[in-house]
Amino acid sequence: MSKANAAEQSEDQNIITLDRRTNDRRQGNPEAVDTGMMETPRRKKQRRRHIDPTTCERDYNEQEIEFMRAMDDYKRAAGRMFPTCSEVLEVIRALGYVQLTREQFDALDLNAEEDNGGDDFDSSEDLEADLEEELADA
Repeated sequence: MSKANAAEQSEDQNIITLDRRTNDRRQGNPEAVDTGMMETPRRKKQRRRHIDPTTCERDYNEQEIEFMRAMDDYKRAAGRMFPTCSEVLEVIRALGYVQLTREQFDALDLNAEEDNGGDDFDSSEDLEADLEEELADA
């Protein structure tokens, strides 16, 4: 017992102080009764993962909201907060999306500009040409 504790107890027998800075209290009491509280593991706390497009800065279209909800469902089912790129591709394919080559796109005679406003399909050649134009202007 430290000198401070002994002095305080001699002044007043009703006051007991405990020096919490010592390590002996952390070693445990071998005579303590085990209550079995940790026999059942703690349940994993569920985080709030609800997708609410109204809280975001911009308006999302229906396809974007569908993708966000599909990702949210996948995260809940897999128990993963941060899916890998291959898992994201898995979700995209599960939604029914497929990647077409330019030849497949032309063979299907699809015109993305008429169907969806031209935002959904950009070939790598178009993107490359746009980037070259931006670099030339800079």
